[in-house]
Amino acid sequence: MRALPGAVLFDMDGVLALNSHFHTQAWQRYAAEHLGIAIGDDDARIHGGRNADILAALTGRQPGAAEVEACDRLKEGTYRRLARGAIRPVPGLMAYLDHLAAHRVPCAVVTSAGVENADFVLAELGIAARFAARVTAEDVRAGKPHPEPYQQGARRLGIDPAACLVHEDAPAGVRSAIAAGCQVVALTTTVVPAVLRQAGAARLVADFDEWLAQLAISGDDASS
Repeated sequence: MRALPGAVLFDMDGVLALNSHFHTQAWQRYAAEHLGIAIGDDDARIHGGRNADILAALTGRQPGAAEVEACDRLKEGTYRRLARGAIRPVPGLMAYLDHLAAHRVPCAVVTSAGVENADFVLAELGIAARFAARVTAEDVRAGKPHPEPYQQGARRLGIDPAACLVHEDAPAGVRSAIAAGCQVVALTTTVVPAVLRQAGAARLVADFDEWLAQLAISGDDASS
């Protein structure tokens, strides 16, 4: 039986919380009103990256600072209004966090969201105290798919990235984790499995209930 991972690093939206559909709705409204772009429900470009990177992907140009600031204010404000009181944890999350705590495995949140959204989601779920470290958009120079976010998360826990297990739900995040040298178990909560596999995710689960079931089968080992 392999050893437990040195740490577990969690993306936030779509991994801790079932909230990606609220982001989709907010992006659809923002893009229609301010960019003149229609966004489909399954557009992977709007998940897993910072707003500046998403705007660049949607428009084909680098946005200016004022445009990014306006997007942060308007799109994220819409998202929080839609999501307030309606965010639910990914199935199995609380049991999985209990499992990791029982085995003294440190955890961190590594998200492309800004600190305001991170505070919002963790407070809505009541799990802020579960994480020993947090990396948000303000903490990195380069966002996902660059490896810096997950390198930072591992560094803040004092763990080699190669000893970290990452849970992601978006292709940019999968690429970021792999580039950082982490193991990845991706969740199919946000995009179809083929998109995650194309990004490099070799192991997929529907949620943490499924992952915990696999751990039980493999001998209670979070890295096997």
